[in-house]
Order: sequence, then C-alpha cells, then structure tokens
Amino acid sequence: MSESSPKSILEYGLSSGNVGLVQLLGLCPLLAVSSNAVNALGLGLATALALTITNTLVATIRKITRHDVRIPVFVIVIATVVTAIELAMRAWLPELHAAIGLFVPLIVSNCALMGRAEAYASRNSPARAALDGFAIGLGFLWVLLAIGMIRELLGTGYLFAGAGQLLHLPWLEITVAAGYPGFLLATLPIGAFLVLAGLIALRQWHQLRRNTRQGSNDA
Repeated sequence: MSESSPKSILEYGLSSGNVGLVQLLGLCPLLAVSSNAVNALGLGLATALALTITNTLVATIRKITRHDVRIPVFVIVIATVVTAIELAMRAWLPELHAAIGLFVPLIVSNCALMGRAEAYASRNSPARAALDGFAIGLGFLWVLLAIGMIRELLGTGYLFAGAGQLLHLPWLEITVAAGYPGFLLATLPIGAFLVLAGLIALRQWHQLRRNTRQGSNDA
C-alpha cells in the first residue's frame, strides 16, 4: 500500500482491511468493552488517537531508526503514546477512566498498532502514515461502536446511557424504548460474540453479493 491514494487508504481502513471485521485484531478489548455505547466510544476514540499518533511518529523517525532495532523502538513509541492518552483520560475524564481504564493500557498490545507501524508507517511519509492510522482507527471505532450500540439497545432499550456522567455529553443519552424489560443475553459476554459474528456474516454476504453482481456485469 506504499503508493496508495488517500481514498484507497481510507477505504482499506474502513472496509476492506478493517481490523475488527476482516483482520480480527484487537478482539479482547473490542468484545470486553462493548457492553454499552459510551464505553465503546471512549475506547474506540482512544485507540484511533493512538493509531494516528504512533503512525505519525514512526514515520517521522523511520530514516533515523536502524533496521535491527526498529521493533523495540516501535514498542517504546506505542507505549509512550498510550500512557499519555491514559494519563489524559485519568485527568480529564476520570469517570470514563474508572469504567474502561483497565483496557486502555491493553491498547499497547493491540496488534493493529504494531502491524501498521511495521507494514505502513515505517515505509511512508508522516502525512500518509497519519492518514493510514486515522483510517485504521476509525474502522476499529465504528465496529466497536456498532457492537456497543446494538448490545445496549437490545439489552436495555437505551443508547449512550451515562454519557452525561462519563463523557460530559448529556445530549447523547437517548431513550429508545421506555419500559423495555431488556434482553439479558445481549449484555452478557456471549452477546458480544454473537453481535460480532452477525456483523462479520453481514459483511461477507454483502461482499459476496457485490462480487456476484460484478461478475454478471462483466459477463
């Protein structure tokens, strides 16, 4: 992807190379934090920010980093950025940090960050690397947010409940079905696997249908 256009970089991160639906990377926090939309949004934004910054930094220092020590350098860069994000979250969003803080340090172990640093950022300009990190992070964010919204809606009948307390955004809180008794399975850990499986199946069905349509047009 070293010669990719900005449009193809965005398409790869959001769709064809999506880390959550296609590469299936970073599933531990993706499944663990997605019990509601607020937690999903918080971790998704933190991951997207980490990907964008680390890609930019790796691309900036790529010409002065020796090839045989690049992996330790990448790890140090990623760990430093994630630590800074966690400290900022602890200082300005303490309630959100209390809810998902356990999973923020795990961003360091997300294979997507190391994978993009090695496969793309270390071989491209800072501008392209920043766009790639943003696209990959945005792709992870929308999948995480979709799972969180579906699980919260099915499980409680609300969307972004607690946004006022955790994110200081009370206008995000939506009551979709007042008096809804809730579907317990959606809020349990198995609910995350079922929703993710459904999204993957839906994407595969759409891809197969599009390929079939293209084949028919070519014929």
